[in-house]
Amino acid sequence: MRGFLLINPRSGNGGPSADELRDEAEERGIAVRLLAPGDHPYELARASEADAFGIAGGDGSLAPVAQAALDRGVPFVAVPFGTRNHFARDLGLDRDDPISALDAFGGVERWIDVGRVNDRLFLNNVSLGMYARLVHHREARRRRREVLARLRAMLIALRERTPLGFNVDGDPVAARVLLVSNNRYVLELFSLGERERLDEGLLYLYAANGTLRSAWTERAAERFRVDAAAGRVRAAVDGEPELLETPLNFRIEARALRVLVPPSA
Repeated sequence: MRGFLLINPRSGNGGPSADELRDEAEERGIAVRLLAPGDHPYELARASEADAFGIAGGDGSLAPVAQAALDRGVPFVAVPFGTRNHFARDLGLDRDDPISALDAFGGVERWIDVGRVNDRLFLNNVSLGMYARLVHHREARRRRREVLARLRAMLIALRERTPLGFNVDGDPVAARVLLVSNNRYVLELFSLGERERLDEGLLYLYAANGTLRSAWTERAAERFRVDAAAGRVRAAVDGEPELLETPLNFRIEARALRVLVPPSA
């Protein structure tokens, strides 16, 4: 199999460096490109003649290359090379071992669901409300290289006590956090846990007014329409800050994406 791997050198989780990962991939016959500022992962992958497209990066790096794989009709490979690597975890990969994830090229094929928000693909979830505001604040501070970015983001969270008003399929919903996920998450005490499946064919919508599990409500459907008074809302799409035009039309594409995983996954 001719594989093509993009590596985001600005990611990394304390394991092998981007250069080490590139060398290992090239030894396996995988074509590699390290992303540089201004590169567009979708365009680079889409132009490749490879039989499988992969990306080594965090969760926010994956969707453009997954979309290119969909458009070209080839399998997608995710190599965990970020901080959290939630998607890789839910695929069954060892998210602390990007080298072993290279075994996916020529590995086992699976079909999984993808989510869409206003036609934009997401693999994990889209968050609105307090968490999205924290992500936007964190990104702005990161670009300014401010050391106290995380502390300031937490102060915002403490001040943000008023639920935000949304309409979900025409019904008013007041929540501090509204999250739509590609398949169901196991809810934990202060966060989302893992997903047991990536091929259930359903979106899940979680509305939260607090951190405790009892403060969350959950519903499932193939589509959701989320509206707000503002024409645009801050969102975190797979953990990356975005401004999205309302209304937000969410839908699931069941078993649309071919992914390759190592035989050991």
